Amino acid sequence: METQHIIHNFEPIYNEHSKILMLGTMPSPKSREVGFYYGHPRNRFWKVVSDVCGEAYPETREDKITFALRNGIAVWDVLAGCDIKGADDSSIRNPQPNDMSRILECADIKAIFTTGTKAFQLYKKFCYPKTGIMTIGLPSTSPANCRTSYEQLYEAYFEIRKYLE
Repeated sequence: METQHIIHNFEPIYNEHSKILMLGTMPSPKSREVGFYYGHPRNRFWKVVSDVCGEAYPETREDKITFALRNGIAVWDVLAGCDIKGADDSSIRNPQPNDMSRILECADIKAIFTTGTKAFQLYKKFCYPKTGIMTIGLPSTSPANCRTSYEQLYEAYFEIRKYLE
């Protein structure tokens, strides 16, 4: 697989009622193909977050946006662009961070969570010095992270509840 320069082109999901910010690294090729966050059919993000919130799985793009906003969840990615091979976060080069102030100046964000180790590392390096808000690292919901069971994901993601209540 060749390295490609990818520019993030999804708008963040948030409004003034957002309480937590969930950040991935960069949309995967499948997510870019479907045009939405965590778009791979085997990605467990929307399932685990809806289960943690005690709600039905949001099926459509519109349902996911409505679900996130109703529950005070903002969704975006750490990076605005980078060079990457496929969906391999370890291949990321030339990372260009998103400007988190776009959300932080509008919403009263109580906590920032990163979904996966690379998102955590990139946020800590590029965003934390500007935001002053440390992120809470969560396991990746990617199908590539098969060593983390659904039960382990649920337990880790349950942490978001205390900021949403």
